[in-house]
Amino acid sequence: MPTDASSRRLARFLRHHEEDDPGLVGRALERRGVGVDVVLVTDASPIVDLDGVDMVGVLGSKWSVYDHERVGGWIDAELDTIRRADQRGVPVLGICFGAQALCVAMGGSVEPAGVTELGWTELEGAPDEGLPGGPWFEFHADRCVLPPAARVLVRNEVCVQAYRIGRHLGVQFHPEIDAAQFARWLDAGADEEATAHGESGALLLKEIESMQANASARVDLLVEGFLSRAFR
Repeated sequence: MPTDASSRRLARFLRHHEEDDPGLVGRALERRGVGVDVVLVTDASPIVDLDGVDMVGVLGSKWSVYDHERVGGWIDAELDTIRRADQRGVPVLGICFGAQALCVAMGGSVEPAGVTELGWTELEGAPDEGLPGGPWFEFHADRCVLPPAARVLVRNEVCVQAYRIGRHLGVQFHPEIDAAQFARWLDAGADEEATAHGESGALLLKEIESMQANASARVDLLVEGFLSRAFR
């Protein structure tokens, strides 16, 4: 992939909370010469500029795509951003809520999963599709009902964990998570939510710290697989 300033690709990530960032995914992109910037999507600034953007990433959210009373009016503009990216041939990487938003934007729907997945979950992976197996970090209670154009890559007993729609990839887990970001999540309310589901936020943080190096290696493979299929 070319890395000179005139041809460097740009990934624009959409986040929904100040404490979120592309984390391990962003660093894996930067190692491959892709520039990364982050836009906070709110009711005050719902329109995302796609000029000069080669890839869109959509990060997680504490809300559900279908919960219009809590999620804010920006969700319609975000779904339109994903559709505009698709029309322009710009690949989208959807992470957790982002995977659900991608699903809805492309004609699917999202519903409660009936269970909360929280913590490291062992998934089989799809190596031939550039998606490594191994434990991935989960923090969600919804699941995607995919549109006909989607192809399931990974699923478990709870939900679809990864899928492709053309150049786009949606993953229900959080490949971006690192210890610094999860500590911010805990401060922003995730600690109370973890406790409500019988988990210790402090213990989850220690697990992320201990697994971060191995997780980073898996994220490298995921990002390489995404890019090779998005830009071939």
